[in-house]
Amino acid sequence: MTREPRSPRSGVRPSGGLGPLGPLGPLGRRLFAAFAVVALASVALLTVAALVGTDLGLSSAHQADRQHTASRVAAAAAAAYRTAGGWASADLSAARSVATGADAVLTVRDAEDEVMSGGSGAGSEDEHGMSGSGPGHHGQGTGSGPGASAPVVVDGSTVGSVRLVFSDDSGSAGRSVAWGWVTAAALGALALALAVSWFVTRRLTAPVVRVAATARALAGGDRTARARVDAPGELGDLSRAFDDMADDVNHVEQARHRLAADVAHELRTPLASLQAGLEELRDGYADPSAERLASLHDQALRLGRVVDDLGELADAESARLSLHLSEVDLTALAVAAAAEREAELRTAGLTVRTVPGPSPLLVHADADRLHQALGNLLSNTARHCRPGDTVTVTISATPSEALAEVTDTGPGIPADELPHVFDRLWRGARARSTGGSGIGLAVVKELVTAHGGTVTADSGPGGGTRMTLRLPRSAPHGSRLVSGPGVEPRLTSRANTPRGI
Repeated sequence: MTREPRSPRSGVRPSGGLGPLGPLGPLGRRLFAAFAVVALASVALLTVAALVGTDLGLSSAHQADRQHTASRVAAAAAAAYRTAGGWASADLSAARSVATGADAVLTVRDAEDEVMSGGSGAGSEDEHGMSGSGPGHHGQGTGSGPGASAPVVVDGSTVGSVRLVFSDDSGSAGRSVAWGWVTAAALGALALALAVSWFVTRRLTAPVVRVAATARALAGGDRTARARVDAPGELGDLSRAFDDMADDVNHVEQARHRLAADVAHELRTPLASLQAGLEELRDGYADPSAERLASLHDQALRLGRVVDDLGELADAESARLSLHLSEVDLTALAVAAAAEREAELRTAGLTVRTVPGPSPLLVHADADRLHQALGNLLSNTARHCRPGDTVTVTISATPSEALAEVTDTGPGIPADELPHVFDRLWRGARARSTGGSGIGLAVVKELVTAHGGTVTADSGPGGGTRMTLRLPRSAPHGSRLVSGPGVEPRLTSRANTPRGI
């Protein structure tokens, strides 16, 4: 009975949008926190570097300005010294004016490092900003803050020096402006980094959250749920792979439902006939004649054939785990399989032809399983071809593959049925009238796939079918040629024991 899809679990919306931070889940929150920490650390480091660099640059520029002012003051003092012929009567008002304009305290010293009072025209210390108390005073002057010094040179000789002491707030205005801009830029960069982190986090986690929600919806019974996430790179590949897997799961479930229905149908008819016949015999409504018992026996055989086919399919699906691989001559194996099925084919009124290929044509395979696959292909032609048709077994090779083709001149397969001929328990319109179970070709596909090969079916509009089996070629390495029952000699590795066909 087919199960109706259930509604997705509460809160699962695989196709819905993503809300705020919450729907990102733990992974999204951790990613965003990591991005935010990295952004904060980067912005903080760059801000500190910018502030330090700006401070050093401004300090260097201000110091250069101070030194330039000190040079100007020294030049004015030298001019006053040259005019007066010495420090005693030198008029230092011009030098004091330059210092006052730079908001600095001026100290003038002679060659003996004594502070000069300023000579004629010198005003008071508060009025002109001159520090020092006359000859013999060796203090550094009043005031605190950055300073600059320059020698007073007259006619190539150093006759003294000047020192300027600037106020503490000198250059603070420029520093405040620079720091304000750096801080504003840092805050803007941090906001931009957080916004980009949020966007990247959403971009990375949205497909994962969507796939997880779709997985929960599928687990809840909604077989139509798909992620359908359009994301770049590996995240898009993840979403598409998940959707492909969901499609495969849906197809497998549908095939399982069809399998149960087909098996029930195959078993129901002979079982009902067998049960009715036995009840008639038990209740005395029919005599246990040989003809009646033969009919019941045929129904039992039909049941047995269906069970055997199902067991054969189960064995083929597990063939990958039970293959006994060896170096096999495909040409000899195909000729032996055609010879073994020749009686069955001739009984069906078919003409059998064999076109052998190069020998030995080596493939790495299990001879028994490969013989079974070829036998199933030949039996399939015997079941579906018309009397008088021809079946041809052709062996050929390419540089990398060995090919075995089973071609017939029968009625062919409709184009819409070709994609399904290797499906489990699938039977076309003509096959339903022949009583087949729809398992033989599915077994062929499982066996060939287990060997790393492929099998395909082609049919033309005018009839005729070609089944092509392709296997990778191999070359013997330390192998020897041995024979098995019912086949021509084949090569097998000494490490493997050949089984009879």
